Amino acid sequence: MYKQYQQVGEEKERFLLWAVCSIQLQVLCGSGEDKLLFLAEGLLKKHVASHSLHEPEALMIYISILERQAKFGDALEILSGKLGSLLQIEVDKLRMQGRLLARAGDYTAAADIFNKILESCPDDWESFLHYLGCLLEDDSIWCDEVVNDPVHPPKFVNFKVSHLTDEQFDSQISIASACVQKLQADTINNLIRCPYLATIEIERRKHLRGKGNDDNLMDGIVQYFCRFGHLACFTSDVEMFVEVLTTDKKIELLEKLMKTSVSLSAPPTKTLGLSISFFKIKHLLLGDMSMSSASDLEVFCVQMFEMYCKNLPLSKDLDPQESMHGEELLSMICNILVQLFWRTKNVGYLVEAIMVLEFGLAIQRYVSQYKILLLHLYSHCGALSVAHEWYKSLDVKNILMESILHHILPQMLVSPLWTELNHLLKDYLKFMDDHFRESADLTFLAYRHRNYSKVIEFVQFKDRLQHSSQYLVARVETPILQLKQNADNIEEEEGILQNLKCGIHFLELSKEVGSKSLTFNEDLQSRPWWTPTSEKNYLLGPFEGISYYPREILTKDRETSLKRVIEKKSLLPRMIYLSIKSASASIKEHVEVNGSVTPDITSELKLLLECYAQFLGFSLTEAIEVVMGFSNGESSCVVSDSNLIDWLNFTVFLNAWSLSSHELVQPDGNGCRPRIWNILDSMLEKYILENVKSIEPQLCSPWSVMELLMQLVTEPLAWHGLVIQSCLRSCFPSGKKKKKSGSAYQSSANLAHAITDSVMHLFHVLEVVLKWITEWNKRPEDEHLENILLLLRRDGHNDGPGKVFHILETFISSVNDVELGDRISQSLKSWSPADVARKMMTGKLKVLTEFSAICGSKLKLFKSMKQQIAQL
Repeated sequence: MYKQYQQVGEEKERFLLWAVCSIQLQVLCGSGEDKLLFLAEGLLKKHVASHSLHEPEALMIYISILERQAKFGDALEILSGKLGSLLQIEVDKLRMQGRLLARAGDYTAAADIFNKILESCPDDWESFLHYLGCLLEDDSIWCDEVVNDPVHPPKFVNFKVSHLTDEQFDSQISIASACVQKLQADTINNLIRCPYLATIEIERRKHLRGKGNDDNLMDGIVQYFCRFGHLACFTSDVEMFVEVLTTDKKIELLEKLMKTSVSLSAPPTKTLGLSISFFKIKHLLLGDMSMSSASDLEVFCVQMFEMYCKNLPLSKDLDPQESMHGEELLSMICNILVQLFWRTKNVGYLVEAIMVLEFGLAIQRYVSQYKILLLHLYSHCGALSVAHEWYKSLDVKNILMESILHHILPQMLVSPLWTELNHLLKDYLKFMDDHFRESADLTFLAYRHRNYSKVIEFVQFKDRLQHSSQYLVARVETPILQLKQNADNIEEEEGILQNLKCGIHFLELSKEVGSKSLTFNEDLQSRPWWTPTSEKNYLLGPFEGISYYPREILTKDRETSLKRVIEKKSLLPRMIYLSIKSASASIKEHVEVNGSVTPDITSELKLLLECYAQFLGFSLTEAIEVVMGFSNGESSCVVSDSNLIDWLNFTVFLNAWSLSSHELVQPDGNGCRPRIWNILDSMLEKYILENVKSIEPQLCSPWSVMELLMQLVTEPLAWHGLVIQSCLRSCFPSGKKKKKSGSAYQSSANLAHAITDSVMHLFHVLEVVLKWITEWNKRPEDEHLENILLLLRRDGHNDGPGKVFHILETFISSVNDVELGDRISQSLKSWSPADVARKMMTGKLKVLTEFSAICGSKLKLFKSMKQQIAQL
C-alpha cells in the first residue's frame, strides 16, 4: 500500500491513510508493537509537510495515533493549528481539545474548555463529568475510557480520592456549584436533566470526600424527583447517588419522596409516571427485599396492578405499537412475584407472574420486556416450546442475534427440541459467517468514502465477533447436536464424523481456545434479575437475602470457566470417534481381518482421557479411582448434578478405551466382564431412575431435574449405545453371521456376555422412562388445567398466590368499552386464563413428546441389539 502511495498523485492521502489504518489496526488488535505507531506518525508527518491533510477523518486518525503514544502536546499543537480547521463542528473540536489537555495534565485549561461546551450544550452529562474531574484533578474517567467494555459499560462513575487539600477542594467545588447554578438559571424553562443531576453529583463528591451533607444530597434528589420523577429514567439516574446514604438516611429520603409525591399536582400521565418512579425508588432504597414480609409484597403487587388497570384508559388512543402508559408496572409485579416464589417455593407465584405478563401482552403485543420475562418463566417451568415461540416473536435479526440469543440458546442446548435448536444454530452461524465475509466489503466501502474511523471500527467489530464466546459455543454445539440426532444408527453417525474430519478440527479448536481472549456480547441488562447471566439462576438455589435486581459483574472467572467448557466439549467428537474404533478393535476377529490399529487408537484415546480428567479436576489415575469407587453402589462426593454428565461421558470413553487397552484389565467376579462396563451401566441406571423418581408431579413445577434426565439419555447413554453398536457390528463384519474359529468364537462369546446385561439394563431403564412419560400424557387435559388454575384460587385463604390474579379476573369481567376503547376492550374480552394454562400445559407436553420420541428410538435400537445378541 505504501508503494501505491508513492506512485499516485492526487490520491496520495487516501492510500497513505489506508497504510496508516493498517498499522493502527495491527496495534489495536494485538498483533503489532506500539513502535509501529511511531512509523505511522512519521508517514503522516512527512505527508503533512509536503501535502497537508484535506479530510477531517484523516486529522482524527492522526490525533488518535499521537494520543495513543501519549503525545498530547503534539496533538494539541496540530489541533490548534491550521489543520484544526478541518473539524467543522466546533463542539466536537472542543471535546477533543479538552480531553487532550486533561490527559496532558493541564486541568485548568481543560476545565475552561469543558465549561465552554456546557454553555452551548447544557445537557451534556459526560462533559460535566469531565469538567468536574478536571476541577478536582481526577483523571479516573479517562483511565476508565481505555479499559471500558463498550458492550457492558460501567454502572457507576468511578471517583478517585482527590490529592487536593481541603481548601483547594472546597474552592473547586464552589466553582463547580457556581457553574451549575448558572446552567440551571439559563435553562429554567427547559426539561434539561444535566444541571440538576450535576447538583446531586457535586454533593456525592463532597460526601465521598468526607465533607458531605446528607440533607443537601437528599434535597437534591427530591428536587430532581419533582422535576423529572415522571420520566422512566428517574430511578436509573439517581441510583448511584443513593448508594452513599446509610440505611437510616435512605428511609428518611423515602419518607420525603412520599410526602412530595402526595403533594405534587400533575396531569394523569405524569402522575402515573411519578407513582411508578416512587415504586421503583422504594425498592431501590429498601434494598434487601427479605426485610419485607410476603404479605407486604403481595399488597404492593396488588397496589401496582390496580394502578395499571385504573390508568389503562390513558392508552386507549395510542397506536398498537406505541408504548403504553404504565407498562413498566407489570414487569415490576412479575419481578416481585418471582421473588415470592424464590422465598416460599410456592409455584403458584410463578403461574401468577405468567398470567400477569400474558394479560399485558394481550393488550399490547409489542412489549419486548414482557416477552423476555415470559421466555425465562416458561423455560423454568419446562414449557420450552412456548418460550421458543416468544423468542421468535421478538423477531431477532442480524446483529441482535449476537446480543439476544443468550435468552434461549442455553435452555435449548439441553432440550429435546432438536429441530428448533438446529434452526437457531444454523441461522446464527449463517449470520456470523455472512458478516465475516461481508465485513471486508464494508471496510473497503468506508475507506473509499474516506471514513477512516469507520474502517477501524469495522475491523475491530469483526475481531470482537470472531472472539465471541457465543460464536465458539455455537460452533462446538452444532456438531454435537448432529451426533446426538444420529446416535441410534452407527453408520449414519460415522458419516457425520467423517464430515467432521473424525473430530480432528475440534481438537485443534480446543487447543486454540485456551490462548484466545473471549468477548461477551450479550445484552445482560435485558435479562431478568433471577438469571443475571446464562450460567446463573438464583431460583435453582436456596433463598438468599439479596438487594433489588442483583447483577453479576462480568469477571475473568466467567471467561476462564467458559473456556474450559468449550475446550472440554471440543474433545467429544474425536473421543466418540475413537471410542467406536476402540470397541471395534477390541474384537480379535475384526483385528485379524482389518489389521490392528489398536496402538494408535488406545494411545490417542488415553491422551484425550487425560485431558478430559484434567477438566474434571483430576489426573487420569485419580479420575479412574473415582469411577471405581462406584463399584460398591455408593455415590462419590466429587460427583454432583453440575458435573454428572461430564463424569458419565468420561466413564463411557474410559470403558471404550479399556476394551482395547491392556493397561486397565479388571474383569468382574466371573472373570469375563469388564468391571468399568458394569460400573457404567450401574451409574446410568442409578442416575436416570433417581431423576425420574424425583421429578415433581405438578405440571408447572420447575424443570431442572427433567433437563438433567434428558441430558443423561441424549449424551452418555447415547455414546455408550454407540460403543455397544460398534462391538456388535464387529461380530457381524459383513452383516451376516459367520462361522468362527475357536478363539474368535470365544472372543464373541465373551463380548456377548459383556454386553447382554448392559443392553438389558438400558432397555429396562428406557422402558421406565417411557412409562413415566406415558402416564403423564395420559392425564386428562381438564385435570391439568384445573391443577394449574387451582394454584391461584384463594378459597378463603388470606396468604399465598392469587391476589393479583383475583383482581385481574374481576377487572376483565367488568370491562368498559367506552373507557378503554375498542382495541383494548376487545383484546381483554378475547383473553382467557384457561388459554394461558392450556399454553403452559401443551408447551410442557410437547417437550415431553419430543423426549418420548427420542427414548422410543433408543428403545427400538436396544431391542434390535437384543435380537443380534441372541444370534451370538
